[in-house]
Amino acid sequence: MAPLVFLVVGFVLARVAGLAGIDALDGWLPALRVGLAVMFVVTGLAHFAPKMRAGMIAMVPPGLPRPALLVTVTGVLELIGAVGLLIPATARFAAIGLALLMVAMFPANVSAARRKLSLGGRPVEPIGRRTALQIFWIGLAAAVAVAA
Repeated sequence: MAPLVFLVVGFVLARVAGLAGIDALDGWLPALRVGLAVMFVVTGLAHFAPKMRAGMIAMVPPGLPRPALLVTVTGVLELIGAVGLLIPATARFAAIGLALLMVAMFPANVSAARRKLSLGGRPVEPIGRRTALQIFWIGLAAAVAVAA
């Protein structure tokens, strides 16, 4: 649920800045790009925070090789995607890449929910809520990709 909070806060702050006269943030699309970027910076950095990292490594489905490397690569891709969202010329490609990344990472969330794992000391979100959030985030990324 924390990523949703960061997305909303980033969006609202960017939208307020746009309304206050910062032309680059004036509109729903720039504010959405900022909100998504904030969310992906937070989630990307979580891949490297020791307590969170251990939980993410455990979330990787057992059949996949080198879980620690997969967590590192996905964290780096989230951070690169976040930066890409902030650059108008790359926003469309970043949004498409992040949407695909979220689809690719979804099996880890399913695996974690089925195995009743914890992340950062808290139980992972139930699969129904996680699925709804994942669809929502993919939809937002798709909206950026289409509108950018």
